[in-house]
Amino acid sequence: MSQLLQTKNIDTLIKAAEAPDKRLRKTLGPWSLTALGVGAVIGSGIFILTGTAAAGETLSRHSILHAPVLDLILYGQEAVSTIGRPGAGPGIALSFLLTALACSFAALCYAELASMIPIAGSAYTYAYATLGEIFAWIIGWDLILEYAVSNMAVAVGFSAYLNDLLENLFGIHLPAQLSGPIIAGGQLTGNWFNVPALAVLLVLTWILVRGVRESAKTNNIMVVVKVGAILIFVFGAARAVNVDNWQPFMPNGFTGVLTGAAIVFFTYIGFDSVSTAAEECRNPQRDMPVGIVASLLVCTLLYVSVALVLTGAANWKTLGTAAPVADVLRMLGYDSIRRLVVLGAVVGMVSSLLVFQYGQARVWFAMSRDGLLPRVFSKVHAVHRTPHVSTWVAGLVVGVPAGIWDVGTFADLANIGTLFAFIVVSAGVIVLRKTQPERRRGFRMPGVPWLPGFSVVCCLVLMLSLPLETWLRFLVWLLIGLAIYFLFSRKHSELRRE
Repeated sequence: MSQLLQTKNIDTLIKAAEAPDKRLRKTLGPWSLTALGVGAVIGSGIFILTGTAAAGETLSRHSILHAPVLDLILYGQEAVSTIGRPGAGPGIALSFLLTALACSFAALCYAELASMIPIAGSAYTYAYATLGEIFAWIIGWDLILEYAVSNMAVAVGFSAYLNDLLENLFGIHLPAQLSGPIIAGGQLTGNWFNVPALAVLLVLTWILVRGVRESAKTNNIMVVVKVGAILIFVFGAARAVNVDNWQPFMPNGFTGVLTGAAIVFFTYIGFDSVSTAAEECRNPQRDMPVGIVASLLVCTLLYVSVALVLTGAANWKTLGTAAPVADVLRMLGYDSIRRLVVLGAVVGMVSSLLVFQYGQARVWFAMSRDGLLPRVFSKVHAVHRTPHVSTWVAGLVVGVPAGIWDVGTFADLANIGTLFAFIVVSAGVIVLRKTQPERRRGFRMPGVPWLPGFSVVCCLVLMLSLPLETWLRFLVWLLIGLAIYFLFSRKHSELRRE
């Protein structure tokens, strides 16, 4: 029990990161960190969920597994029914602002811990320094799930968008047998393998192995293209805005705005990946808080702008489609802008894949360096100074399943994993303020313990809003992780050796 709850000394963590054979190259500054955050956060969600949340949706729940846990607690068996989510209408812009406010509490917690503990591993490392080894293992195992499952889904989506882009621009249509999942909805599709999904991950893995500087430059270029495409939509479609479409601004009242906030919350997931780059940051005490907070602000501004233009250019009731932005542009006859937006969506997904693969490899690297995963994952390339083994393994672990399955149904697993990480980080700020109040902090979150406590409550409520089926899958993943911990990790832990 003493080992399970034993924490790692922060100075020991920093010293271990400076070991010659484990040291990573420090090349990132505030602009690159901000671009990492923007690259991770803004993916295809801005082009899809904005319309879904504005128009609302009907959720058919035919079993207890599909009902949110919170509804089961409050309403019991009545929660198992067909439930509609009211649309936010033009008020979706307020939904994005409310979601940004909720995320900002967790972002400020990340900023404080990242400035204190400039080590790769993000929430895993913070848990090791504040709550103990068993909590560190749980959150590390959870982060592996978050990054892997989300990237599997994005890789499958990338393949579909790439096919659409090639067909619209060049008249090229990839064969379905080579660009679709083998298994979808539990049924064989007749396809052979989703080659583009695996190919894009292998190319990005090669870039990541070449070096963090090269990876950051690649991401910076993609972020510029992605943000440029969004701005082209905002300014290009702004001339079609009819203010009458904004009346009424909140057609379903504040309830619709809150429901919209719950839907678009998941478009903000990814800013926490900035903290995984702390060990490769030139001045983490100053630059990490800037990168985390700035990425959240930039994304919020872009989200609100798209929401206002989209709901102004078309009636909000017509936006509940699979690709509302592209559909509105098609309706307006803005085909040239539509092509650029589709290109931006494709580049946006590649950028998200790059950042999440980067973060996933750093989590594996940090856990291996602590002895909780096999030592081979913490090997550092002699020339490029990157964790090349963990990077290649992470690429294959994500790429091969993405070529076989349609994993969109598992997206909620990434969401519950992210929220759990937010809770651990928020609690870690409170713990360190009590146990190590004198330690230097490059950034101090205001309102401790009240604001971190509020962050914990918000994240817990959102976790309880997820279906029971997601919770059961999450618990099964954690049980598998605990079995690995007690059979392997506990015996090989560096903390136990010390």
